[in-house]
Amino acid sequence: WQALAALLAAGALAAWWAPSARWDWQPALAASQPWRCWSAAFVHWSPLHLLANLLGTAVLAALGRTAALPARAALAWFLAWPLTQLGLLAQPALAHYGGLSGVLHAGVAVAAVELLLGARGRSRWIGAAIAAGLLLKIGLEQPWGPALRHPADWDIAIAPLAHATGAAAGALLAVAAATALPRRGPRQSGR
Repeated sequence: WQALAALLAAGALAAWWAPSARWDWQPALAASQPWRCWSAAFVHWSPLHLLANLLGTAVLAALGRTAALPARAALAWFLAWPLTQLGLLAQPALAHYGGLSGVLHAGVAVAAVELLLGARGRSRWIGAAIAAGLLLKIGLEQPWGPALRHPADWDIAIAPLAHATGAAAGALLAVAAATALPRRGPRQSGR
């Protein structure tokens, strides 16, 4: 889990100096340049955008460590990464997309599902709270609306559908991983 978070952060930092048009998500190029399903997460449109996503990545890394998320959670998060961008095909008006936020929402969903299904006691309640907060946030963002939103406190437009597709991909893959790859050994305590 922490290795994947480090990869995401390192990729975002490395791509900061690269030309975004070569790596961002562009639905018109999805079939001919499929790597954009991966590389789009590394593209950031402003220093604030990059900083916010790096902080989010650090928080997710800490959550994974604290919750002792198993390898299957990291696998689900990794597999949700390209599916997050592929889900953006549902919004043809979104001609370009870049950033870690969709993949980070996938990670949050994976962590929530893992805690709900693989933990006991207080940890399960924490998973429920994370899931409820994530669903509320996505609902308030109205991902079914316009492709882009322009929040007053941001210097970029945001694409709420990316948050929804990331969360959906993360949740579905976390359930699949929990079903196909059950935990070995004792279940996590309710710490």
